[in-house]
Amino acid sequence: MGTFSLFDVRVTVERIEGRSVCGLAVGDYFEVTESSRLRIPPGRHFCMFALSAIFPLLSVRQRKLAADDWLEQETLVACPDPDERVIMRIERIGERTLRTEDVT
Repeated sequence: MGTFSLFDVRVTVERIEGRSVCGLAVGDYFEVTESSRLRIPPGRHFCMFALSAIFPLLSVRQRKLAADDWLEQETLVACPDPDERVIMRIERIGERTLRTEDVT
């Protein structure tokens, strides 16, 4: 077995264009590190419906893509609740090398 690289990512609430009934505020965030570890700061939460909008894109942002791939360039995701319009940014915060045998 070999090794591969993945990025750790942070998802941050960038703005709220509606009303936040789920309790999120600008600046709230969570991180995904070491391939699959979800970290939310102590005493904070993250709305499961906002998470549902982000989850399909996390594995994409953890990998290098072609520079002209739209998924490489797009970093904003909207919560699916139209009244809230929570806009979140996915950013890479570090790269790590993992051993295939440790994660499969």
